[in-house]
Amino acid sequence: MTLWVFGYGSLLWNPGFTPAEAVTARLGDYHRSFCMLSIHHRGSEEEPGLVLALDAVTGGQCTGVAFRVADEEAEQVLADLRARELISSAYVERHVPLELNDGRRIDALAYVIDQNHRQYCQFDLETQAQMIARAVGGRGPNDEYLYNTAEHLTQMGIKDAEMTWLVSRVRALTAERSGAKA
Repeated sequence: MTLWVFGYGSLLWNPGFTPAEAVTARLGDYHRSFCMLSIHHRGSEEEPGLVLALDAVTGGQCTGVAFRVADEEAEQVLADLRARELISSAYVERHVPLELNDGRRIDALAYVIDQNHRQYCQFDLETQAQMIARAVGGRGPNDEYLYNTAEHLTQMGIKDAEMTWLVSRVRALTAERSGAKA
């Protein structure tokens, strides 16, 4: 069975493997949201950041990329993804139905937030911006994660009003902090 992986956040710009195929895809009944506290990669226990997760929402839709993994690499890619994405068990693996832009329908592996996990959160946009502007984790600053994801969504032609607002607000906050330090 061919392994497909659905990228909707950092996997868009850093899948961690070379895909055999990459196709724009849509997932129904989920929404891309900064609803997961990042305490490892983009924040810490003391100063958590926020990362994107698929949050179940009836009638929602998330556009991202379906990555097909070369059959001979599937076992290693799956092990690498699990090490990266399941670091704190806030994500759960799900096989989800995707509609590809070329009309194909496939099932893909996706990392979905566990709404009962302590890292699941729901904050207003201003709180999200404040957290993203100051958090740093093992993979770097939280704002870098936001900017990279927003840039790739823009390149794909995906409009996300909340993401656009967050980019603008986080840039302003980081500029204010830089000015205050000078």
